[in-house]
Amino acid sequence: MTSQARTMVRETGRTRRKPFPWGRTLTFLALLVGAAVMMVPFLWMLSTSLKPSTDVLTLPPRLIPREPTLGAYGEVAASFPIWRVLLNSVVVAVLTTLGQLVVSSMAGYAFARFRFWGRDALFTVFLATLMVPFAVTMTPLFIIVKTLGWTNSYLGLIVPAMFSAFGIFLMRQFFLSLPVELEEAATLDGSSTFSTFWRVMLPLSGPAIATLAVFSFMASWNNFLWPLLIVSHQNLMTLPLALATLQGVYPGQTQWNLIMAGTVLTVTPMILVFLLAQRWVVEGVTTSGLKG
Repeated sequence: MTSQARTMVRETGRTRRKPFPWGRTLTFLALLVGAAVMMVPFLWMLSTSLKPSTDVLTLPPRLIPREPTLGAYGEVAASFPIWRVLLNSVVVAVLTTLGQLVVSSMAGYAFARFRFWGRDALFTVFLATLMVPFAVTMTPLFIIVKTLGWTNSYLGLIVPAMFSAFGIFLMRQFFLSLPVELEEAATLDGSSTFSTFWRVMLPLSGPAIATLAVFSFMASWNNFLWPLLIVSHQNLMTLPLALATLQGVYPGQTQWNLIMAGTVLTVTPMILVFLLAQRWVVEGVTTSGLKG
């Protein structure tokens, strides 16, 4: 190879060499640092739950327990009927989620597709209820539930949580993104309104339904104030209520390892649900217009 050819090869290699992606690298490092910072409280919670009570407040603090033990989990299980409490939380969260899916999908479809007088004004007023804090509606809602005789019952825990302005807004935005031609084609084939909704529109709403299901499940699973108001029987306690009772197990002192063990039991199902539905949640948030 002549010297001129070598020069051409070097110049060609120089022109094809891509610049180092500094922007992507810095973004990746920033996200990595942010993820590590977000993980610290969870790791500390798990570490504290595995420590004996005498090692929780030692100095200097240690992330890795010197003598890991599951004793705190055993004490938590002995402090209240853990399986009954878990069953209550699962029943309430699952039925509340199913109810929200049914109500929100049907109402969202009506607001997205049906044309009736005052539709937009009604939806605006309905959407404005998102800005009303629960503390404002708590008392009249409690009076209604008490009048119906639903205190200390699953009905009182589930039915009021089945109606969500956020869920209706989410489903409406997703239905608006679907082409109207699909419904027109179904109508030409002789499909009724409900059949079009059930057989055509709802199967296409998987991402939005998964997103709403995860949000609804997490909200119901973490709900503390409403069950505290209407439940006084131990057999109807949910996990957040049972977790609050751990602070009174030993009067005069807080057993942080017990509280952290109960918190681990509380957040583990939510993490599993989110990991299973993560792909649909991202897709649903993107396509429903909630992103950005």
